[in-house]
Amino acid sequence: MAKQPVGVTKARGAGASRGPRIAAVVTVLIVAVAVFGGIFLFGGSGGTAAPAAPIPPTRVDATYPTSVQNGVVVAGPAAGAPHTLDVYEDALCPACRQFETQAGEPITAALDAGRLQVRYHLVNLLEDRSQPAGYSTAAGNAIICAAENGAFPSVHASLYAAQPEENAAGFTTEQLVALGQQVGAGPGYAACVQNGTHSAAVAQNLQQASTDPALQAPAGSFGTPTLVLDGRLQTSQNNQLASVLGG
Repeated sequence: MAKQPVGVTKARGAGASRGPRIAAVVTVLIVAVAVFGGIFLFGGSGGTAAPAAPIPPTRVDATYPTSVQNGVVVAGPAAGAPHTLDVYEDALCPACRQFETQAGEPITAALDAGRLQVRYHLVNLLEDRSQPAGYSTAAGNAIICAAENGAFPSVHASLYAAQPEENAAGFTTEQLVALGQQVGAGPGYAACVQNGTHSAAVAQNLQQASTDPALQAPAGSFGTPTLVLDGRLQTSQNNQLASVLGG
């Protein structure tokens, strides 16, 4: 999702005619993850961090429920969905933003239709890639707080649409709180963000993922996004996600 101008944009569901494009996009993204793995742990340029701009809210029309289970956001039907997708993501990861840009709307449509349950594992893989360090944890915590307070789809989409650059300033606690208020988060959201209620869970999610042999990319390391559909790691050689999202 491209950076939005100041104001409110509205995400819409995906039509069936987008199936071939979805397949191509998902395949490209999976190839990139498989080949480069944890590339975002390294490289990047230094420089003076610029102040972060206000977060433009992106409102997403969605009807699927969300809950938080052991630090993981569970979106979609509690039971009965024919497919389950685990997404391991970092709010500062550019490839995660690309995945959200291309697959966010089809995933929302599948969740609303009850065809898919998604478990979002927020991790702080890029914890030291913001100035000051810590934005990956702060944003991951805010996304989990939003799931507990009825605002996950919009907060999640907004933070990727306006994703800060690596090695630059991330959004502040005050900006994260204001975003939730703009998109209708419940009364517990502000305190959850301010207190870092789920910060430890974000770190624990990374620890579990980075030491799980089943989640290592062909390059031999854990990277984001990592996608697991129905218990199977999605790679360029094993990619069923496109057909699920295509309906």
